[in-house]
Amino acid sequence: MTQLTTPRLRLEPLEDRHFDGLHRLNRDPVVMRYITGRPDTPEDTRSMIERVKARWVEFGYSWWAFIRTDDGELIGSGCIQHLNRDPSGPLETGWRLRQDAWGQGYASEAARHMVGWAFATLKPDLVCAVCQPANTPSSTVMERLGMRCTGLGCWYDMDCKRYDVSAEQWAASPAKAKYDAEA
Repeated sequence: MTQLTTPRLRLEPLEDRHFDGLHRLNRDPVVMRYITGRPDTPEDTRSMIERVKARWVEFGYSWWAFIRTDDGELIGSGCIQHLNRDPSGPLETGWRLRQDAWGQGYASEAARHMVGWAFATLKPDLVCAVCQPANTPSSTVMERLGMRCTGLGCWYDMDCKRYDVSAEQWAASPAKAKYDAEA
């Protein structure tokens, strides 16, 4: 399984040992308001870890824990997965962070490395991301990745905006240049 390193984070494939930090993240109703609309129970978090471990085995990619390198804290998680969990769908990136890590550039940093890894390793035609229209912090990160809004749709049983970046757009983006400099 693939571990990624950014200037301030270590992205580790989610495993059982991440339960406490992941549940702390996923039980926060403010963090989860645009993801599931409700905080996770311990069973929800355990189920997520089991699904993720199976996807790492099946696909070779899934969800990472974002571990801050200066203190070893799990401050978030993010993924490369198939949109709407449909293997015939395009690759999607997504993320969530603890509230105390918001506004510090961690989401952009981690997303840049997940997308950079996906294009370098999996070589898709495009990578997408989705968010509810009111989730402007996430759409801002998507735009920083060079993604462009392609419209509204229903994914994960929610109305969401979809953002795409093609391999060609990624290759020419400032986000890729920054990724290359950090990698």
